[in-house]
Amino acid sequence: MQTPWLTVIGIGEDGFDVLSPIAKTALQSAQIIYGGDRHLALLPSEIKAQTHRWRSPIQDSITELLKHRNKPVCVLASGDPLCYGIGNTLLRHIPLAELQLLPHLSAATLAATRLGWSTADTEKLSLCGRDIHLLRPKLYPNAKLLILSSDKTTPNLVCQHLTDYGYGETIVHLLEHLGGPKENHHTTIAKTGFQTPIADLNTIALQCPDIQTLQTAQFPILNSQFSIPDSFYQHDGQLTKQEIRTLTLNALAPFPGQHLWDIGSGSGSIAIEWMRTHPRCTALAVESRSDRIATIHHNAKTLGVPNLKTLQGQAPEILQTPDQTLGQTLEPNPDTIFIGGGITRSGVFEACWDTLKPGGKLVSNGVTLETEMKLFQLQQQYGGSLTRIQIQRAEPIGSFLGWKSLSPITQWIVTKPTHP
Repeated sequence: MQTPWLTVIGIGEDGFDVLSPIAKTALQSAQIIYGGDRHLALLPSEIKAQTHRWRSPIQDSITELLKHRNKPVCVLASGDPLCYGIGNTLLRHIPLAELQLLPHLSAATLAATRLGWSTADTEKLSLCGRDIHLLRPKLYPNAKLLILSSDKTTPNLVCQHLTDYGYGETIVHLLEHLGGPKENHHTTIAKTGFQTPIADLNTIALQCPDIQTLQTAQFPILNSQFSIPDSFYQHDGQLTKQEIRTLTLNALAPFPGQHLWDIGSGSGSIAIEWMRTHPRCTALAVESRSDRIATIHHNAKTLGVPNLKTLQGQAPEILQTPDQTLGQTLEPNPDTIFIGGGITRSGVFEACWDTLKPGGKLVSNGVTLETEMKLFQLQQQYGGSLTRIQIQRAEPIGSFLGWKSLSPITQWIVTKPTHP
């Protein structure tokens, strides 16, 4: 077996003395040690290795670190290096056989221990350098959530975000310097926030209210990962209606980690709800109009998926050229494609089909007769299934209720063969 040259050591606020003998030996034998200022300050004077602080962007430091391959090198990390830590980044560049990972207790584990929470029943989220809107999909009645904080500003940003979205009665625990001699614990409710100075090193724990308390807040509560009510979306009428959206997401059938192209995205609803099904699902929303691109960004943020990528341009041309917005070609290739508009344009289906991964699924919804004819022709050539969807809603007719039909939808679902 290959001998690891790089040892990644989790260290807590309790410092060097409580590290395992193998971790201490690795640090004492190292020629070079990488870490943040706080980590390096925990090293005793007896450690004589050359120290390097992480630089921004982190890739510069990774490139530098790789030049020391086959020397004894250590990296200091906060707690568990694989819990939103540097270990995940290093493993994208260095084979596991060249690494030795020595975890310490993570901040999330320590926080759960202090509060007596079951980690199996607790949501987790890192806001270290990440958008605050990632919090929203984690919010639901009675949720317990542990948040790795970026700095001293994060707790009150979280409190404001909770209040803005109807969760102002959430109990917010602030745990500072967990595991060290300066450990401290404060509790408030979100709508009040924290009025005293906050340490940069902190972890946040949330206890969301029950459904009855949330309903009295007179605020619409988002209560599902998809099938979001239409009223939550900003749009100009170009919106796949809730019932159709639910059936479409069911047809798309996302798996964690899959990548979607949403062609003719409109308000972005399909891409947004695809990403909300799992934190590792990604999507690219393709839309020709700049005003709708702005709408997609707005909806993606407010509905908790700020990392949704967008591409402005007309298919199929924009799908066959480098994406200047993203600064790269259109990678990765999609696992699944939804065509909500434009399939009647020459070359749109072909460009999508050629790019779709083998075994991938393509779903297209049609409203017009022209689109329906196109979908029928494609189904005859490529196979798959055609479904007619008709939705009726009860709406007022004077003082009574009557059924009002939404535009009927023709839906084509086809899977690309794994072999030509």
